[in-house]
Amino acid sequence: MNEINELVTIRDFMRWAVSRFNEAGLYFGHGTETAWDEAAALILHTLHLPHNMDQPILDAHLTSAERQAIFDIIRRRIKDRLPVPYLTQEAWFAGLPFYVDERVLIPRSPIAELIANEFAPWIQMDTVHSILDLCTGSGCIAIACAKQFPQCEIDASDISTDALAVAKINTLRHQVEDQVHLIQSDLFEAIPSKKYDLILSNPPYVDANDMAALPPEYLHEPLLGLASGPDGLAATIKILQYVLPYLNPNGTLIVEVGNSEYALKESFPDIPFIWLEFQNGGSGVFMLTAEQIAKIHFS
Repeated sequence: MNEINELVTIRDFMRWAVSRFNEAGLYFGHGTETAWDEAAALILHTLHLPHNMDQPILDAHLTSAERQAIFDIIRRRIKDRLPVPYLTQEAWFAGLPFYVDERVLIPRSPIAELIANEFAPWIQMDTVHSILDLCTGSGCIAIACAKQFPQCEIDASDISTDALAVAKINTLRHQVEDQVHLIQSDLFEAIPSKKYDLILSNPPYVDANDMAALPPEYLHEPLLGLASGPDGLAATIKILQYVLPYLNPNGTLIVEVGNSEYALKESFPDIPFIWLEFQNGGSGVFMLTAEQIAKIHFS
């Protein structure tokens, strides 16, 4: 308790948290990249303060209740190795806040940048009227698309009923429940017989070696949303095999495979994957047209 009493201002707690995070060897990768940014996200959320506040407020004195709340949540971050979004139950994606808990992966896909750029120059979005988001998790991709493209009808599917319960919270939060339709399905298994102009997916893609080396923070995320066989390609290969009947002739498929990009290239050297580049970081996202997919022959 004496340690809390020695910390008076927000700045004091920021410095103390950074020191404790570095001392504990925490891993940052769920929306922040440094101990300072991690401390800011956790402390400002606890104090109900915006992240773009004026710097002088860092020297504001805290009440005893505020100091205790910050102390407790920082200690929990260190002791339980819970990622900050699970502690605050909020993550940001494509400029939008989403409710998250341990039933879903924490949103962090570079597909957010594609949505913000309206998929230019690859897709003319004024010709897109139907979108399918496979493995929707929290619903972040589907909902961000709904906000960006109000002309589109969007289906969002996931194998996990727990994940869909979280996605439902987010569709209601962003008032897109009439535009985003949630479907419980193992990939295409229960998807209606219809064709889409655009199919997006951030499926499980972590291979066995990477799963064995994950930092403790990632082990709080649902295994179902991470692991995808020895090479990380189990879900992606099924998508490629079964996607064509669900795409319009001029439709497009975009899938994130992360570090499994190299395994995918080696497994299918003849497929003309278009690998997308990102200004804000991220990689391992490919695009294929329906015409290209139609030429693929699976043994």
